Amino acid sequence: MRIGGKHRRTVWLAEDGRTVLTFDQTRLPHELPVLTLERLADSTHAIRAMKVRGAPLIGAVAAYGVALAMRADPSDAALDEACATLGATRPTAVNLRWALERMRTVLAPLAPGEREARAYAEAAAICEEDVAVNRAIGERGLPLIEAAARRKRRGEPVNILTHCNAGWLATIDWGTATAPIYLAHRAGIAVHVWVDETRPRNQGAAITAFELGQEGVPHTVIADNAGGHLMRRGMVDLCLVGTDRVAANGDVANKIGTYLKALAAFDNGVPFYVALPSSTIDWRLADGSAIPIEERAGEELALVSGRTRDGRIETVRITPDGSPCGNWAFDVTPARLVTAFVTERGVCRASEAGLLSLYPERAAA
Repeated sequence: MRIGGKHRRTVWLAEDGRTVLTFDQTRLPHELPVLTLERLADSTHAIRAMKVRGAPLIGAVAAYGVALAMRADPSDAALDEACATLGATRPTAVNLRWALERMRTVLAPLAPGEREARAYAEAAAICEEDVAVNRAIGERGLPLIEAAARRKRRGEPVNILTHCNAGWLATIDWGTATAPIYLAHRAGIAVHVWVDETRPRNQGAAITAFELGQEGVPHTVIADNAGGHLMRRGMVDLCLVGTDRVAANGDVANKIGTYLKALAAFDNGVPFYVALPSSTIDWRLADGSAIPIEERAGEELALVSGRTRDGRIETVRITPDGSPCGNWAFDVTPARLVTAFVTERGVCRASEAGLLSLYPERAAA
């Protein structure tokens, strides 16, 4: 996608071919500095501190974290340590586990001297596959927006509500939930996106709005609690969100607040779509009750950062001193509230049967 009119991806290598570069997304929307990752500890901190975030991007950065570890020490012990350390950074997004298991499967049988080069190659392959998969999600989801456009009066935009950031900054390129939107916009379909602010970290207001603005997609930032009001007034044609983990029965874990949007959509007859790559499906979990829900520091809720009138970026407290904060980062939306999944293989019902219709090889597994 674009920043300042220039095509960018979220992860790339420096000129030395070994140092990993990405963006520090905690500075958005006012700054987007490049973040340099030279050691396993750098990748671990970037993921845990949410300098990089979004399930697919976390997986990719973790893969490169393994490569950085193999650069320093390609031993079996170092491989085990790298996978264990990175695996403990974020508990909810299953792409992290998926990427680390893939790296371990590829690297463990190799002699130590062969591991560094292969680790970098495999991490690069994960990134390239992510771009192709997300583009495919866009192509599979585009007909949903086209169908909505045909139901509109001439010149009226398709109003899409999204939550958190499932855009290209959460992946390597294109994004999941945003990929159909970007393709629709480039195809000349009039679209308008309602962007939930997504408290407490404001990934919608800070990141999704930044992305859409850079691409020239019409959008409006709204308070998290405004979605139900808009749906009741007929101002939302469809909801399109991403996910960090989908259980085998179709239950969806996504950023906190997604469940409430799904309830409002269900009550108002608004289609609620979830876009995801196959790497986000956790076939090992029967339902969403077993998905671990990350609880983060209360300061994420108590503190907010922004730009002052004189251009400084400041962090201020918005809660009383001494008031405790509960900060659950995700919630689980039951499959019954999801209209359909949009994957790289197509659109299906949010159920085990629906998922297996697109991934029949999993039935044998």
